Amino acid sequence: MKHYWAFLFLLVPILGLLTVVLAPNFNDGLPPDVSENGWAIDRWFIFLLYVAGISFVFMECALCYSLWHYSGRSSREPRKSRHGSRLLKAAWTILPTFVFLLIAVYQVKTLADAQARRPDVPITAEVTGRQFRWDVRYPGADGLLHTPDDMVCVDGDIHLPSQQKVLLVIKSGDVLHRFSMPNLRILQDVAPGTEQYVWFMCREPRAAVDMMFGEPWLWGASNRKGLATFEPDEDFKNWLTRKAAEQNAHRVPEPPHAE
Repeated sequence: MKHYWAFLFLLVPILGLLTVVLAPNFNDGLPPDVSENGWAIDRWFIFLLYVAGISFVFMECALCYSLWHYSGRSSREPRKSRHGSRLLKAAWTILPTFVFLLIAVYQVKTLADAQARRPDVPITAEVTGRQFRWDVRYPGADGLLHTPDDMVCVDGDIHLPSQQKVLLVIKSGDVLHRFSMPNLRILQDVAPGTEQYVWFMCREPRAAVDMMFGEPWLWGASNRKGLATFEPDEDFKNWLTRKAAEQNAHRVPEPPHAE
């Protein structure tokens, strides 16, 4: 077959476009968005998909044209090298620069729309990554963390109030960890000795979403999941009170101090 490689490389953009078009029919698109500002992240993702897709199709078509037109079997004459067009060189330098600037400006706007500024609300919980689990610490009645009335969960199960701002402190107890809630368009890496803040609001009154966690450098670590349950504020406070009572019931009393 004279133009075998041209036909073979032409299949790449065709199959790529079919994958993008047919993915929603196989429930293989973006996970359902339950956050207040997730639309900004989705818009940014679609924008990048279009930019990358158009560039990909253009480059693949140029490659197929070169394989077809400059086939050694169809043209026996040796090709002569030439300096080329200065206008063309300037175009393929200026155009990518403009595209990258557009992406950078759009990214800044997306982050402003999705995150804005840190909300002036009390810390809802502190999440600490460890090998291989997340510890979740809730402040007690005093509203302060790391005091005797804190409530701690170590089973990867986190409850949060819905339809109101949630502020989390993310920490690491050992290595580099990644905290992610795909349905809320949240992803945050945290290194040992540092702390990061993430904030969001679940717009659904009740929702149960996956909480992905792991080490970004470790193969298969993202397969471990937790569950984040969003519920009305009253139900969240009742759950917190119930879990605190269970924790206190199993707490070993401190020995009396010797006089």
